[in-house]
Amino acid sequence: MSRRENAGIVGFGAVACAACCAGPILAFLGGLAALSLGAAALVGSVGLAIAGVAGLAILAWRRQRSNACDVPVSVAVPAATRRETRPT
Repeated sequence: MSRRENAGIVGFGAVACAACCAGPILAFLGGLAALSLGAAALVGSVGLAIAGVAGLAILAWRRQRSNACDVPVSVAVPAATRRETRPT
């Protein structure tokens, strides 16, 4: 065999190997990309849910705090302007 024939066989083997292995390698890398995208979406949605719950908790806490500082109506309205309800 001459060197040219050997070079052709080696070249054909390299092309066949690349064609055979490219599919599984690309599938593996695509799977990794899909998993990382899914994980990023999951982490983002969990973070958004935690932020929403924390925001609602802060609003409820502020509402309770503002209600605790309210003055009762009997103290806030002078007796002369209060309307007494009498049973009839």
